[in-house]
Parts: sequence; C-alpha cells; structure tokens
Amino acid sequence: MMNRDTDFIPFALPSLGKEEEEAALRVIRSGWLTTGKETTAFEEEFAERVGARYALALNSATAGLHLGLEALGIGPDSAVITTPYTFTATAEAARYLGARIVFCDIGTSGFNMDPEILEKCLVQCQSEGIKVKAVLPVHIGGEPCRMTEIIALARRFGAAVLEDAAHAFPVKSDDGRWTGTSGEVGVYSFYATKTITTGEGGMLVTDDEKLAARVRVMRLHGIDRTIWDRYTADSSGWSYSVVEAGYKYNMTDLAAAIGREQLKKAGTFLDERRKIAMEYSAALECIPGLILPGIPGEEKEHAWHLYIIGITSDAGTGRDELIERLREKGVGTSVHYIPLHVMPYYRDLYSLQPQDFPNAWERYKISLSLPIFPGMSSSQVDRVIEAVKNSLG
Repeated sequence: MMNRDTDFIPFALPSLGKEEEEAALRVIRSGWLTTGKETTAFEEEFAERVGARYALALNSATAGLHLGLEALGIGPDSAVITTPYTFTATAEAARYLGARIVFCDIGTSGFNMDPEILEKCLVQCQSEGIKVKAVLPVHIGGEPCRMTEIIALARRFGAAVLEDAAHAFPVKSDDGRWTGTSGEVGVYSFYATKTITTGEGGMLVTDDEKLAARVRVMRLHGIDRTIWDRYTADSSGWSYSVVEAGYKYNMTDLAAAIGREQLKKAGTFLDERRKIAMEYSAALECIPGLILPGIPGEEKEHAWHLYIIGITSDAGTGRDELIERLREKGVGTSVHYIPLHVMPYYRDLYSLQPQDFPNAWERYKISLSLPIFPGMSSSQVDRVIEAVKNSLG
C-alpha cells in the first residue's frame, strides 16, 4: 500500500473504489465481456449527463477523433485547423484520413486556440484556395475554449467543429453548453489519467442523426446493424452485412461498467480537483517568477484536469531544473505539451520552425504540470507546495 504522506507523489492517479470493483465483477460473472448491455447503458447515461442526443462509446478518444472526422467527410481534399499545443492524437486522426493540418497558435495567456488568430488562419486558407472542412479546438487542461467565437467563425467560413474535450469533462463553455457539445461532434477521453476513467476508452457525442449512424457503422467493421448479442439472444439473427471498410473501435462491457460508476462520481471528482487547485493558487500566487493558471472560483468554469504553471526568469531557475528538483523532493510532474509543430513528423511534412507559432513555443519552454487528482491528501498537497517553494528558494 502506498503511504500518501511520505511516498513519492505521482503526477496522476486514478480514483477507483469498491463500486468499480463490484461493477467489474458483475460483468466478469455475467459471462459477457465485450460490447453489450453495459456499454449501451453507459452511452445512455453519458448522453443524458451532457445533454447530447447521441453518445457512442469507443475504445479511445483517438478513435472518436478519427471516426468523428471521417463522418464529417474529412479526406485528402480537406484541411483541418487545430492547435499545435496538444497531444499528437488530435492532429494524427486527421492525418489518418489524408487531410492537411493547419495549425492555429494559442493566445498569449492560457493554452487554448486563440479565436483572433483562428480568423486570420481561415482568411489565409480561403485566399490560398485551401478548403478548411473542420476546426478542431482543444480544451487544454480542462479550461474551456472560447466556443462562442470559434463556432461563429467556423459557421462564417463553412467549416464544421469537432471539439477535443479529452480534458474537459464535466464543465461548461462560455455558450452555456457542456464542453464537447457546442459543435457538430465532441470527443471525450477515459484514459487512466483523465477526469473519469475506464482505463482506456472514449466517448463521441453528437446531435446529428446521420453522423451518429455513420460512427455506429464504422466503429465495428462497417457492419450495418448491432450484432453483439447474436451469440446469446434467442431473437437475434445470425445474418449481417458489411457495408463499409470499418474499424475495430468498440468499447467493452468491462470498461463501460467501470465508466458508469466513474460517471456517478464525476461531480465529486471535480470538487476535489478544484479544491486542490484553490490551495495551490492561494499558496503560490505571491511567489516571484511563477505564472499560475486561471484563478479557481472565477465565473469561467475549469475542469482542472491539469494544473499548469509557468516559470519565468524571475524564478531564478529554469523549467527543467525545477522538474528535477521536485523529483528529488518526491514530487512527480509532467509537461503538457511539446508543441506538434516542432515534432519531426509535422516539422518535416510542413517545413515548420519553432517560431512559426511563437505563443505555443514560448509557453511550452516554461510550463510544467503539478500533481492534481482526486484522493490527494492534504499532506500531499502541502508537500507539493513546500517542494515548489523550496525549489525556488
């Protein structure tokens, strides 16, 4: 057993209890492990939670991004605008389909796509004859993007919007809608470190019946009907048709059962993360050389999946040195993210330089994420705070 008062504090830990154990055992004892009734129930409960007409469970958020873009008709003749300040899955899903990636820089504060810069990107693409079919904003760290402006710009230029809400469940954007539900498609992640988890998994939501139908077919081999119960139900026929070259992206009942219990706790988990963020901000706000994320408790919502700080020259130490000092003091950290435009694949494909997206590049060089997860003890939070203070002298 981990001693939370003295052992190394990891950057993130899932919060799983007896309810998840019992749910997993229920599925194991049922004799049916793959997609089935638990998955259907999880979809229905999630759709109701975020106010979406359809929710489709998948084996990852990456699968959701891929299927969502495919359903929107993204292909080699298309361009997708997204942020360079994100994990590679956001952009690679569009590359699976042969689409061109157009990066839009983040703002000078925060980590999200900047609507003013987005407008310039859309205008430039239009002038160069580049067909932008989708805009793909990412709610980094759990801070909602300025969706009212992003949606308006996308509509003006005839582009669809797919939200990468992997970090941002369960909070609302500035338009009053749950993150992930402002555009045509929204995608959530249930990876082990996310705000709720199924170990691996994701959910795609949409209000569009045709998009939902397309995703439903493509997530399981392009088969034209639900066939998960064909081995067990008396009334289920054995025949089916393959109507597309689909994928193997379905969620298992074992994962869905865990997800259903996590969904019940999502609000409590958010309260715990918000409390930790408030304690960090209160203790660190007066330290020279630190840039803190938005102040917890402000009117704007935040899921606090990540608590990202910045280290300026006034701190007397660099980001990498601080990470090492914190590690030596038993505190785990991470960096979110190395911008995609400096990764060899995108750099070479589009002949990009670090300064092509200066805001993303400069924020990356000074940023690191502190531990924040449900179940952190008060002594752990205090240890992180003291470690940061002592590491900065």
